Amino acid sequence: MAMNALAATSRNFRRAARLLGLDSKLEKSLLIPFREIKVECTIPMDDGTLASFVGFRVQHDNARGPMKGGIRYHPEVDPDEVNALAQLMTWKTAVAAVPYGGAKGGIGCSPGELSRSELERLTRVFTQKIHDLIGTHTDVPAPDMGTNAQTMAWMLDEYSKFHGHSPAVVTGKPIDLGGSLGRDAATGRGVMYATEALLAEYGKSISGSTFVIQGFGNVGSWAAQLIHERGGKIIALGDVTGSIRNKAGIDIPALMKHRNDGGALKDFHSAEVMDSAELLVHDCDVLVPCALGGVLNKDNAPDVKAKFIIEAANHPTDPEADEILAKKGVIVLPDIYANSGGVIVSYFEWVQVIASMFFTTSLHICSLVLIRHHRLIVQNIQGFMWDEEKVNNELEKYMSSAFRHIKAMCKSLDCDLRMGAFTLGVNRVARATLLRGWEA
Repeated sequence: MAMNALAATSRNFRRAARLLGLDSKLEKSLLIPFREIKVECTIPMDDGTLASFVGFRVQHDNARGPMKGGIRYHPEVDPDEVNALAQLMTWKTAVAAVPYGGAKGGIGCSPGELSRSELERLTRVFTQKIHDLIGTHTDVPAPDMGTNAQTMAWMLDEYSKFHGHSPAVVTGKPIDLGGSLGRDAATGRGVMYATEALLAEYGKSISGSTFVIQGFGNVGSWAAQLIHERGGKIIALGDVTGSIRNKAGIDIPALMKHRNDGGALKDFHSAEVMDSAELLVHDCDVLVPCALGGVLNKDNAPDVKAKFIIEAANHPTDPEADEILAKKGVIVLPDIYANSGGVIVSYFEWVQVIASMFFTTSLHICSLVLIRHHRLIVQNIQGFMWDEEKVNNELEKYMSSAFRHIKAMCKSLDCDLRMGAFTLGVNRVARATLLRGWEA
């Protein structure tokens, strides 16, 4: 990565603070994390040996609500990256207008090389080490790269051993443990709504536009499916295993079936293999990086041919690339808006769980009176669980409202979309901080 993630994020924050004219002491205070946690997680491996992994949790800011952010399992998890991503979550939740602050965590490991039981032991030990620092109204983890709903189920179970049943301590849970319908697709669906909002500004739509998608994990595969459903033509696509293209458009449902049957991307019959280095500079209308950070840099940015870039990954564009792309007139939709679908639906999940817990608690109090109305009660509890259509409609409302607010910031401060989003987020956090009284 040309510029370290933390330096890049902090630089964007400082530019936003200057545009907003924030007091220098307040600016400094907003940048300092609330708490940084580093723990050693030692577990017995299946072969009987002991292995130790380093886990992190950075809690950045809680002025607007409980801290919120994913837990990633990846070999490159390091304190700087986790710090940058925690800070990014603070601005992202503010841009999305959900009442959370920012956090991020992770364990430096290669999840693909660990067995299911090793992953479970690692997750439980990590949870044991941080359980008294997270909580429903303190810090609410979620899945991220290398983790999933099962990881959250283990965390929830381990946390509950210390604190009693606490279904709202994590989001992105399996449906059977109080997860939300639509959570799995949420980030990818948010990317699709964000793309629609941006293209509409330029009199374009997803239908009739050509797309290149880098990354085919959770976000990339859902974004691809939803863009395809909306009539977008995905002409090239790649992940760590390789890249493929078809100028007539890749058949995404067939590709999903091929992949779900265990096939590699490069062996997909109705597309040709291409050089992965070419993917980001392939000719298209819209480029959607959905994988790692720092993939667009000063070396490849001059050759980017896309007219629009939708940042589905976190910080895929480093600041040097940003400047080059701006000069070329490429429109970049920033990560703190484009990939906020996941945290928005996490909020819906958290609210549904808290509402049903509150309702159940009220029931215990009135249970004697209400036993005869049992059927009514059960329906009421189910009434807190939204159906998928409601989740998706609410997500679309949040995404389009955030886009309108970003555009308003761009207009009043005469800045690009990244600074529009950063100033919107930073301003909301700064206002909350001032109202709560930060100097005392």
